Amino acid sequence: MKIVQSPSGKILAKHITADDIQDGLGFFSDDSDFIQVGTWRYEAGKDLLAHQHNLVERTVERTQEVLVIQKGSIQASIFDEDEEHTLLDSFVVKQGEVLVLLNGAHGYKILEDGTQVVEIKNGPYLGAEVDRVRI
Repeated sequence: MKIVQSPSGKILAKHITADDIQDGLGFFSDDSDFIQVGTWRYEAGKDLLAHQHNLVERTVERTQEVLVIQKGSIQASIFDEDEEHTLLDSFVVKQGEVLVLLNGAHGYKILEDGTQVVEIKNGPYLGAEVDRVRI
């Protein structure tokens, strides 16, 4: 797993590849992250017990998002939270890989025609004017 950190050590992004997925259940998130990202790898016949999540009031201070590259590839650029939005890293995320965006700023370039990405983020969505600022 590739981790992008700010100079102060804050985790901004995590790039998860197929090689990072281990047997069983594994999470790549810290318990304090607003979005939780984990993977499963089990053999056929494994039963996962049905469950329901409890209603729990949570305070969410930031939108965090996860990209799953279904087809094609993107170049992801990760920027610091400083006033200059310093570029800290830029790398390719390919089909089957996952990018977890926790802090800082980010931008993307589509590298292949027909690239398909599933984006997952915490809500509720309050609109572009409230939820983000372009850099």
